[in-house]
Amino acid sequence: MVGYDPEAKCVSTVEAAAAGSASGLVTRVLVSPLDVIKIRFQLQIEQLSSRNPGAKYHGILQAVQRIFQEEGLVAFWKGHVPAQFLSVGYGAVQFMAFESLTKLVHNVTSYNARDSFVHFVCGGLAACTATVAVQPVDTLRTRFAAQGEPKLYRSLRHAVVTMYQTEGPRTFYRGLTPTIIAIFPYAGLQFSFYNILQQFSEWVIPAEGRKGGNVKNLVCGSCAGIISKTLTYPFDLFKKRLQVCGFEHARAAFGQVRIYRGLLDCIRQIMREEGPGGFFKGLSPSLLKAAVSTGLVFFWYELFCSLLCALKNTDSTTRKEG
Repeated sequence: MVGYDPEAKCVSTVEAAAAGSASGLVTRVLVSPLDVIKIRFQLQIEQLSSRNPGAKYHGILQAVQRIFQEEGLVAFWKGHVPAQFLSVGYGAVQFMAFESLTKLVHNVTSYNARDSFVHFVCGGLAACTATVAVQPVDTLRTRFAAQGEPKLYRSLRHAVVTMYQTEGPRTFYRGLTPTIIAIFPYAGLQFSFYNILQQFSEWVIPAEGRKGGNVKNLVCGSCAGIISKTLTYPFDLFKKRLQVCGFEHARAAFGQVRIYRGLLDCIRQIMREEGPGGFFKGLSPSLLKAAVSTGLVFFWYELFCSLLCALKNTDSTTRKEG
């Protein structure tokens, strides 16, 4: 169902956008706590270890307990409003672009739209398109998730006005370079590995045993998310560090802060002060989030597309009978 299939012309690009938006919305509600923990880990300069007395967070369970005690349950959904705008917008643009690109490849080239390589290229390009469209919202989401108490931003409108007045319009696109560099292979690998795993499951599982299609979509999506996130993780960390530049005073309660002059300076400082392991801070909650979120995104997308197809078929049957 994911990607253009000439043998199953069921979902239009507009319907793909609707299904992508819906899948992003539902998934975001469920994975927001993991996202908040991941961002807190990524932005912490100190080593993520209980042996480091200056470290605020040591591990996932300790972080959950501390955030809950200090900030309450709602802290796990900090930045949820801009995050939902991000998920809905990103899902719509990504899946609409992916369906359109795979259809274009099928119609104007000799490549098969179902090839894994085609899914890699089209998935990467679709994600880059969606990223540019929603990057300002992603920056807002990161700021909201990163701020402690007392809050610097009282509302989404207050955050937009304050950032624009104090830091200028370019601040909304901080971290875009590492994001674009990372998102093409990350999303490309997601779509291609999802396609490979789907084909592998069809080869392994006999036709009479293929009843749990939704579970298969969830498992294939989760595995694709883990593989792609592991391979491209450092760039996600660079993006988060750059997005909070100019926001250092609001992070004083979380420990040390650093000022980065750009992507290369960020890489150099992390390597010098935190070592190679610094590039993978927050990997464990990130992998957990990638497994859950990617699995759920593909699961809900396939499910919503199936529902749309079923509604269209039912409507067509009703019209014929009428």
